[in-house]
Amino acid sequence: MRILIANDDGFDAVGIQTLAQHLQQEYDVLVVAPDRNRSGASNSLTLTRPLQPTEVRPHCFRIDGTPTDCVNLALSGMIDGEVDLVVSGINHGANLGDDVIYSGTVAAAMEARHLGRPALAVSLVGSQHFETAAKVVLQLLKDAPSLTLSAGILLNINVPDVPYSELKGIQVTRLGYRHKAQAPISAQHPRGLPSYWIGALSEPHDVSEGTDFWAIENGYVSITPIHTDMTCYEAQSPLKIWTDTITL
Repeated sequence: MRILIANDDGFDAVGIQTLAQHLQQEYDVLVVAPDRNRSGASNSLTLTRPLQPTEVRPHCFRIDGTPTDCVNLALSGMIDGEVDLVVSGINHGANLGDDVIYSGTVAAAMEARHLGRPALAVSLVGSQHFETAAKVVLQLLKDAPSLTLSAGILLNINVPDVPYSELKGIQVTRLGYRHKAQAPISAQHPRGLPSYWIGALSEPHDVSEGTDFWAIENGYVSITPIHTDMTCYEAQSPLKIWTDTITL
């Protein structure tokens, strides 16, 4: 199996390098990642300038663009040959609940799914035990042939930041959600211009059993299926009743 690895923390991040080291022991691995940290880039594409891939070593490229750029180029002809699976990560920090809206890690997996490849987004809820997350991915891939998912579904995987032996197991979860974002933080500008840092994410609000937040808090690996089709089907009927009364 040929696996493409991408991320949003940058080519030199510990997470992606740890993942590559583990996967290349059993699979044909390609690495295509941003040349710097692009956390929070979401699904953005670079459309105002050309992108410049640099082959750091055989089958490993850094690109001066976003995570979505990296996957798009890799799957659309920059690299010869087919890719069977895309794994995005290992992200430095959680991608739980509302985080997936902003996450470049999840966006890279979403781009892969959009281009017809199975995809995993993998995040470590911390910054120490990246090997634990890599081992989880290896274990999941061993049983991957038995998994059948509809088109457009990617898996968002979060791993507790503990030694592998301390994991409680795996929970299939739904996304929880946080309280509204914190207020922006004023920053001093040398020329006195109004300047702000974006406010930090708030604490989780929905942490009930069954959510990704609950699974992580209780020591489980969380796997949440996410669909690239953003249609809210349950809203179609009431919306149609409303629009049927409107004459243009």
